[in-house]
Amino acid sequence: MKFEHYKRLVAMMFEPDGAGGAKQRYTELDVRQMSPLVLAYVGDAYFHLFVRTRLLSYEQAKVQALHAFSAQIVSAVWQHRAYLGIEPMLTEEERAIYRRGRNAKSHAPRSASVAEYHSSTGFEALLGSLYLADRDERLYEIAEAAFQVISKAMMHEIHGAPQEHPQRAAQEPQEG
Repeated sequence: MKFEHYKRLVAMMFEPDGAGGAKQRYTELDVRQMSPLVLAYVGDAYFHLFVRTRLLSYEQAKVQALHAFSAQIVSAVWQHRAYLGIEPMLTEEERAIYRRGRNAKSHAPRSASVAEYHSSTGFEALLGSLYLADRDERLYEIAEAAFQVISKAMMHEIHGAPQEHPQRAAQEPQEG
C-alpha cells in the first residue's frame, strides 16, 4: 500500500474527536446488519486464536510445529470439512448466518476450491456473529466441535481408520 493511500484510509477511519483521540463512528454493534465479510473477518481472527490456544494441549515447545498445524487447521479446506461435521448441531438461525457468509461475494485463494472457500467464509461469519453478539458459550461449543472434527479427520488421514480396541472387541457379544 502506498503511503498516500494509507494516509487517506487513516483520515477516513480515524476522525479527530477534538480531545486528542479518534471519534468513534458507531456506539453499538448490530450483528444482523453487518456485512457477512466483516463477520467472517472477526470469526477468522477468533478461530485462529482458538486453534492456537487449543493446540497448546498437544505441544508447548515447538513453535514451528504449532504454526504448521494451526495454519493447516484454519485453512479453507479444513474449515469447510469442519462445517460439514458440525452442521447438524446448528440452529436454523446459525445456518442462515452461515449461508449469508457463504453467499457473500469474495475471491477464493488458489489453495482451496471456490466452494470450500465460500463455505469457510460462511463458517467464519457464523463464529464472528457469535463473538460479536457475546454468545461466548455457544461460540466455544461450536469452535470446539469444529476443532474435534478437524483433528479426527487429520488423524484418520495419517493413521487410517481407527483400530478397534482389542479388549472392547472381546467383550462385545458376537452375532451368530
